[in-house]
Amino acid sequence: MLDLSEPARVTAGIAVLAAITVTTGGHFLTRVVTGRVPTTDFQTAFFRAGHAHAGVLITLGLVCLLLTEATGLTGGWQWLARTGVLVAAIVMPAGFFFSAMGTGRTAPSRWVVLLWTGAVFLAAGLAALGVGLLIS
Repeated sequence: MLDLSEPARVTAGIAVLAAITVTTGGHFLTRVVTGRVPTTDFQTAFFRAGHAHAGVLITLGLVCLLLTEATGLTGGWQWLARTGVLVAAIVMPAGFFFSAMGTGRTAPSRWVVLLWTGAVFLAAGLAALGVGLLIS
């Protein structure tokens, strides 16, 4: 039996429900690749990348959440280790999708900043968890 703290249980539940949105993205992506939604090559690539990052990062984020329970981290460090990757799972795909939106777009818009913001959360969350596991 795996015992989760209340914050970990609630966060995991929200993340699992949020994963449902990845299926919606998959439906949209099938419409893109079958030509039912007209896109440029750039948009198709960014939409694929956004969808892939969402699915992989939610899965990795749930693993990180579980591993955080095995650390002695507290406060902000615990929050970062537990949820940093899950924040990245939202922010990075948003950067891919939002920066590619618009008819005929061939380069990312300013929304690409979300991609890099998500990358910071990803790296910080992984670093906090890795250190927490090593020092516990």
